[in-house]
Amino acid sequence: MAFIRYLTDIHLDHGAIRLLPTECSRVGITRPLIVTDAGVRAAGLLAQAEAALGDLPYAVFDGTQSNPTEAGVRAALAVLEKEGCDGLIAVGGGSSMDLAKGVAILARHAGPLKHYATIEGGSPRITEAVLPLIAVPTTAGTGSEVARGAIVIVDDGRKLGFHSWHLMPRSAVLDPDLTLGLPPALTAATGMDAITHCMEAFMAHAVNPPADGIALDGLMRGWAHIERATQNGQDREARWNMMSASMQGALAFQKGLGCVHSLSHSLGGVNPRLHHGTLNALFLPAVIRFNAQADSVRRERRLQRMAQAMGLGTCDDDGNELAQAVQALNARLKLPTGLAALGVTAGDFDRIIDGAMVDHCHKLNPREASREDYRALLAQSM
Repeated sequence: MAFIRYLTDIHLDHGAIRLLPTECSRVGITRPLIVTDAGVRAAGLLAQAEAALGDLPYAVFDGTQSNPTEAGVRAALAVLEKEGCDGLIAVGGGSSMDLAKGVAILARHAGPLKHYATIEGGSPRITEAVLPLIAVPTTAGTGSEVARGAIVIVDDGRKLGFHSWHLMPRSAVLDPDLTLGLPPALTAATGMDAITHCMEAFMAHAVNPPADGIALDGLMRGWAHIERATQNGQDREARWNMMSASMQGALAFQKGLGCVHSLSHSLGGVNPRLHHGTLNALFLPAVIRFNAQADSVRRERRLQRMAQAMGLGTCDDDGNELAQAVQALNARLKLPTGLAALGVTAGDFDRIIDGAMVDHCHKLNPREASREDYRALLAQSM
C-alpha cells in the first residue's frame, strides 16, 4: 500500500530569511535557541539570522559537529534549558538540523537518545510533545529541512536514524542567498548529496508516484545546475535551483533510499570526519549498476527515465552508462576519485558492512544486498 504525506510549510525565495519572526510567531516560538556551527558563524550567516529576528529574544548554540553526536545534543539541550528557550531554529547544513531534531526529542522525552532510534523500535516513542523547530538551510544538499528524520552518532558509537512525522520542521525557510559564496568543494559535495537523494529515492521500490515526480524534477534541476553553482558561487539562478533540488530530494526520500545511504551512514559512523555527501557521490555509481538488475527498476525503466531527466538521452539496461555519467560528473566537480583517497582500506570493510546490514535504509533498496554484495560495492567504490 502506498503511503503519501507532505506536511511542511516551505518558503523558497531570495531573502526568505526575513520571514523568521513571522514563522516563530506562527508556530508558537517566543524565545528560540538557534542551533548552528562555528563555520556558519564565521561566514556571517548566523548574523543574518540574528538580524532577521529583530527584537525577538534568542540564545545560540554553535557547537554542532560535522557529524552530530548525542553528547552534542546534550550540550545544546543544556543551553536551551539554561536560557529558557521554547523552540529551535536550526541554521546550517544537515548536521545542525539533525542535532536540533535530537534536542527537540530529548527536551520533552526521557533519554537516552538511542531509545528513540528507528532500528531500536523507537519511532512510536517520539510524540507530538517535541519542541517546535524551524529549519534554515545554508547548504543545498541534505534536505533535512523538509524531512522527518535525523542521523546522530549515539553514545555507543553507532550512527543511527531517528524518524517521526513529529520531527518534521514546522517551517522550512529556504533562502538561496545564504548559499552564495559557499566554497566549491562544499557546493559539490552537498549538491551530489541532493542528486543522490533524487536518484536513490526514484529507484526505491516503494510505490509513491508523487515522490517519483518530485525526484525526477529535482534531479533535472540538480544535474543542470550543480556545475554552475560550483564554478560560480554567486550564480543566483544556479543556487536557487540547487536549493530546490535539495528540498525536492528530501520530499522524495520519504519513499525510501537504499544501499548508497546504508553504506554512507555506516562509513560515517566508522570515520565521522568523512563528509556524507562525498560518500554518497562515491557509492552512487556502483549502486546504480547493482540496482539495474532489480525487477522494479527494469520493469518501470527507471534508469532510462533518470537519464532523460539528466539530459543524457537513452542509456543501457545494465546501468553502466548512467554510472559512468555520475563518475564523470564527480571528476568534473573535483571530488575524490574513490574511497581509497579518503583513507578507507579493505580492513574497514567488515565494520562498514556490519553497520550497513542493520541501517534503516538497507531494506528499502529495490534489490536486497547481502554481505558479499556490500563487499563488492565497497571494492568497486575504492
